Amino acid sequence: MHAAPTPAQARPAGTGPARGLRRLRTIAAAAVLAAGAAVPAVVSAGAAHAAPALQEVMFVGNNWDGTADVIRSSGDFRKIGRINVIPDKDQRLAAIYTNPLNLAVFLGIRLTAGEGHDQFVDDMYSTPDGTAMVASRPSFGDVVSIDLATGKVKWRFPVSGYRSDHMALSPDGTRVAVSSSLSNNVYVLDISTGRQLGSFATGAKPHENVFTPDGKIWNMSIGEVNNDLDAPWQDFLKGDRHITIADASTYKVVRTIDMRSRLDAFGRKDLSNAVRPAVFSPDFSKLYFQVSYFNGLVEYDVATDKITRVKTLPKNPATSDDRTTFVNDSRHHGLSMGPGGGKLCVAGTMDDYATVVDRATLQQGPLVNASKPYWATVSGDGKSCVISESGADQVTAISFATGQKTVSVPVGDHPQRVRVARIPADWTGPTD
Repeated sequence: MHAAPTPAQARPAGTGPARGLRRLRTIAAAAVLAAGAAVPAVVSAGAAHAAPALQEVMFVGNNWDGTADVIRSSGDFRKIGRINVIPDKDQRLAAIYTNPLNLAVFLGIRLTAGEGHDQFVDDMYSTPDGTAMVASRPSFGDVVSIDLATGKVKWRFPVSGYRSDHMALSPDGTRVAVSSSLSNNVYVLDISTGRQLGSFATGAKPHENVFTPDGKIWNMSIGEVNNDLDAPWQDFLKGDRHITIADASTYKVVRTIDMRSRLDAFGRKDLSNAVRPAVFSPDFSKLYFQVSYFNGLVEYDVATDKITRVKTLPKNPATSDDRTTFVNDSRHHGLSMGPGGGKLCVAGTMDDYATVVDRATLQQGPLVNASKPYWATVSGDGKSCVISESGADQVTAISFATGQKTVSVPVGDHPQRVRVARIPADWTGPTD
């Protein structure tokens, strides 16, 4: 059995994947084609617990070491405990290494998107009763529910294509939508049981998902990001990138939006149409999003179906403009909006800063130094933007009011997604 890379093998923060690490992408792609998009089954174990009194926290997913730190959702953001998201690691690796197709994808993820590391935890949410954390695990190609009392896997849902990615939580907290990034599908699961409720096809490499109050799911596909075909004239080789909108009850696709024509009409033919992290205004009339290679954000009016504004944010003079050095094509990756919709918070990933942007003027505030910030979310009390600094293994809170850093908290190896969650009030970690 092969061992996963150790922290000592980590590459310097803020640099893109080495070109030599990308040679298995064709093997992985062939494996995905051979694997097809068969509907997987749920493997279930364990029963639900009665819901206790709950506390609000934040889950911080440490992608490379397969853990999730649990921190306070506001105030000092003190660490409360840590969850092992891969308690079944030996079992999963044994299954992977005896399946040639799965193994090819597993190694391909390590050498491309993982920057030489396995991607053990991507996205996380808590169940409505607070007794479990549900997480997507890219390298294991699944979604699992981890019992917060015992630390054991309650259920497991393997996705088609062997790689799971970003998730979204339904407004009532009972369902999760997860992107199967190598089979171009989104699966919707019952968060408590792992039962598949539906699925729908997407563009190439589905990524971000958002539930909307009108009963829809928006999925953003980013295309092929694991190669060096990054010059603007090579853009057509990145695949079919578009927003897919599906009915959240029937899971039927009701509309697709290709931002290519919208960007062209606005006069920005230079921008990629690969939509990355995105956030709606409180009334859902505007969508703000980041695109591949771009240090900035785009405003889209939902009713008129038009790009209305584009904001270019400062470049870090120490950052290379070589597009092949941007991790997974994402120069900036992380976007959130403060309560009331007056402020946006931007993670300037490859430019090593985060900043709060006034939504009315699109004027940025102070540039807060940060090491490869990979996500941005809102604190439980709504006062702060919380970013994950994947290059410094910490999360940092930035005041929406002042745009200044307030506190940083150490976490595990390569934090990425940060989500507000609710867990038992007396939880301090698994009991066994």
